[in-house]
Amino acid sequence: MTQPVEIAFTSSDSVVMAEASGSIVVFTLKDGALSPGAAEADGLTDGAVGRLVAGKEFKGKAGDIGTLAYPAGVKAEKLIVVGLGEEPDENAARKAGAAAAKAAGRGPVTLWGAGGSATEAEIAFGFALRRYRFDVYKTGDESDEGDDQDGAGVAKTNDSVAFVSADAEAVARASAPLAALTEGVFFTRDLVNEPANILTTGDFAARLEAMAALGLEVEILGEAEMKALGMNALLAVGMASDDESKLVVMKWSGGGNEAPLCVVGKGVVFDTGGVSIKPAGGMEDMTMDMGGAGAVAGLMRALALRNAKANVVGIVGIVENMLAGNAQRPGDIVRSMKGDTVEVINTDAEGRLVLCDALWYAQERFKPAGVINLATLTGAIIVALGHEHAGVFSNDDAFCDAFLAAAKTAGEGAWRLPLAPAYDKLLKSRLADMKNVGGRAAGSITAAQFLKRFIKEGTPWIHLDIAGTASVKAETDLAPAGATGWGVRALNQLIADRYER
Repeated sequence: MTQPVEIAFTSSDSVVMAEASGSIVVFTLKDGALSPGAAEADGLTDGAVGRLVAGKEFKGKAGDIGTLAYPAGVKAEKLIVVGLGEEPDENAARKAGAAAAKAAGRGPVTLWGAGGSATEAEIAFGFALRRYRFDVYKTGDESDEGDDQDGAGVAKTNDSVAFVSADAEAVARASAPLAALTEGVFFTRDLVNEPANILTTGDFAARLEAMAALGLEVEILGEAEMKALGMNALLAVGMASDDESKLVVMKWSGGGNEAPLCVVGKGVVFDTGGVSIKPAGGMEDMTMDMGGAGAVAGLMRALALRNAKANVVGIVGIVENMLAGNAQRPGDIVRSMKGDTVEVINTDAEGRLVLCDALWYAQERFKPAGVINLATLTGAIIVALGHEHAGVFSNDDAFCDAFLAAAKTAGEGAWRLPLAPAYDKLLKSRLADMKNVGGRAAGSITAAQFLKRFIKEGTPWIHLDIAGTASVKAETDLAPAGATGWGVRALNQLIADRYER
């Protein structure tokens, strides 16, 4: 997997700013005040930093950038001034760190810290997240085709990063769990960015199985085991694929004897739409239809790496929705593991068929304290919320409020949408217990209402529709274009807030 850049934390009395090579990064504070590092850089450059900060173009907001190229008085090629904003909370600090990573580009970087250890750890976190680059299939020279035109990425040359702080040990301690979280996010991004000819159902399952080395208990169910359990809805989706469908269970037992939180993900490694085939334009993006499962995998990796004191079970249904003579057809009726029958109106509404069996299995086997599922489920959620927020649906206000608070702290956009019995009539079937779609109206809500039928009475549940946030065409504050890793940070925060003791 793509490894996060290694950041060395060092004390301010052991590094000479004038001798640092590559890029130097310093910060401004409230009202444009210079941090100690920025003040030192200002002295070395005969006031150039102060003049830059006083200029009209530099506003000092979180993530604002000003750059001095080949400044006199220092060896570095670039001196980058980054605003921390008026009130540098976690998200402002991450944004500043990410902006520094983008501006610095490749080569050695030295950041001069600003604020306390918590703020500096968040700056380092943002820097590491934005440094991500998925270039495993690039075979040319690193300068080919403007490879580093956005300044981001893990360099193939000297990419050392030093973070100079007045209290380097404290920053390093605060950064350790964030480094584990970064690796979880990168694991998710890699999975979502992989092409479907590489990330087959078997390859995906094998990558998850390898996480047993981190202390996770990993179990893989094949088609025979799922058939014996009655998981016919999930199995129907993958019937036409040459690759066997899988259900992977990842168990982290870091808490006491309490019931676990179950996190369930949709893992459609490629979605043609089946017989209800998708338009050709944009179908290549359907490699990201396993984004929910990817987020679950990244979360479990992060929990294991940081030795989370909680019990969490990650379950992912991994399938490929293809076309062949034995493909599921519109009009077919399948019986779920729960026993309910579903009339398949549209084979492109396959994710809910995968999830309904995985959700029922999670509850039957683990009797969880709560269930959260993630899925790139509906295009309708993109129409409603764009690419800024994931859709949130829940049957439990307190559980949902805790997640929304965690998402806000983590800086991941999430917005709650309604559930109501009135929408159920749209799922009524003449022939079966329900249809798998309810028409164009309220498409994301009817999909959530479908899943809700597979949640047992009294089980707190959240459905996250991440179709608009799992992978994006344009860069974000913390990631280049492509897979974002959305959900790993928010869910990790929820677990830290609500389940760890």
